[in-house]
Amino acid sequence: MNNSDLADKLAASQDVTKADARKLVDAVFAAIADAAAAGEEVSLNGFGKFKVKDTPAREGRNPSTGATIQIAASKKLAFSAAKAVKDKLNG
Repeated sequence: MNNSDLADKLAASQDVTKADARKLVDAVFAAIADAAAAGEEVSLNGFGKFKVKDTPAREGRNPSTGATIQIAASKKLAFSAAKAVKDKLNG
């Protein structure tokens, strides 16, 4: 499922136009991204949590030359599903 499919389902279930539903879907994802960029945790009851996690700098290897390289520290967005979602996935 992609953004358009999600917008189509939203439009069908909420009796709004597909264009309006697409704007709503895009707005929700933009709000989640903005909160994550600010370092906030986004918790959606019954669905799960989005958290920003730091990955430390580390040493790696260039696979073609075998030379040691330094991999910079970075941040990643992690998702942990709520119990209701886990239960739905596992029957």
